[in-house]
Amino acid sequence: MKSSFAVVFAFLLPIIGAQVPHWGPCPEPSVQPAFNLKQFMGRWFEIAKLPAQFEKGQCIENNFTLTTENSFRVASAEVLKGEIRKLDGTGVVEDPKHPAKLGVSYSYVLPFSPYWILSTDYVNYAVVYSCTDILRLFHVDFAWIMGRTRSLPDATVWKAKDAFVKNNIDVSRMIITKQQGCDKRIESDI
Repeated sequence: MKSSFAVVFAFLLPIIGAQVPHWGPCPEPSVQPAFNLKQFMGRWFEIAKLPAQFEKGQCIENNFTLTTENSFRVASAEVLKGEIRKLDGTGVVEDPKHPAKLGVSYSYVLPFSPYWILSTDYVNYAVVYSCTDILRLFHVDFAWIMGRTRSLPDATVWKAKDAFVKNNIDVSRMIITKQQGCDKRIESDI
């Protein structure tokens, strides 16, 4: 058993290198009560995040567009090494009883990944959490603070971080996303 765990861990280590791994299965944080998917749609800018292997650029933003009552399209963009990188995905409300527990996928062959809205006021900020469980032995957290503008007041960022802390999600490694000088670079291209 130890040798098979070592092989699995050695294989997964490069994948989770930039992420934040923790022992045990994913937590079950509380999500936004009475979440309204339609109000959440629109353009969101990444303000801060836990480090993620798949997001290394700046000027990161997502534009959500409703496609049906319980599904949406997401167009993501970032500037990396002076180039604009775009990625299109789809999302769904995975369980209508818990409409803030969304699933997002950027591939037709991969399953939906959790994209849970822990807190939002719809017009200023959103607190988003995702977790990948690896054999229930450990999990990898993903967490984002999103804003409708490219910056948020410090008090709003602290309030957002508090939503993670109240759910026992460690955001001590959270980093600020660079959003300066983005409008000229990305606005005309999205």
